[in-house]
Amino acid sequence: MATPEAAPAPEAAAGPVTVGKRGGRSPRDMAMSLGILLLPIALLLVFYRVVLDGDKPISIDAEPTIQQARSAAVFPVLLPQGLGDDWHTVSATFKRDTDGATLRLGYVDPESDPIQLVQSSTPTAKLLPVELGDDPKAVSTFRDGARTWQRYDARQGENALLLLEKGRTIIVVGTAESQTLEAFATSLG
Repeated sequence: MATPEAAPAPEAAAGPVTVGKRGGRSPRDMAMSLGILLLPIALLLVFYRVVLDGDKPISIDAEPTIQQARSAAVFPVLLPQGLGDDWHTVSATFKRDTDGATLRLGYVDPESDPIQLVQSSTPTAKLLPVELGDDPKAVSTFRDGARTWQRYDARQGENALLLLEKGRTIIVVGTAESQTLEAFATSLG
């Protein structure tokens, strides 16, 4: 019978290893690690905003949608006239339903507030809840020459101007100040 051989003894460590209660990392080390990670992100963000104009709204060409609405000949299409270069058209849709047709044009004003122009032949009773929320309230009126607009409190944080004409309803709605909405409504021609 063979006698079992003794296993070789493990080599002793060169010296005792001591680890502090934080594993050898100080708050300064952690702050430097975070700084190294956050610095490239901050530089990319500054480059995006300053060099690439990342906060500037992206303008679209609404002309094809406007032509589609005009060729449908459901209602005369009004467009803003004389707005400065700091206004941007950001969306445009035209949709026909069994109840009528609706043209929606989205704009961003110089203060970066969104404004939407809605022109529709849909009955006003059906259109208002869709465009202004479930419980819009008429609060006053506004005159721009021969036209009288009704001022509405729309969804939370939104103001609206409503113009009723034969065969169509025009709504200007947005988070912009009332004066900006009024200037926009006055520019419609």
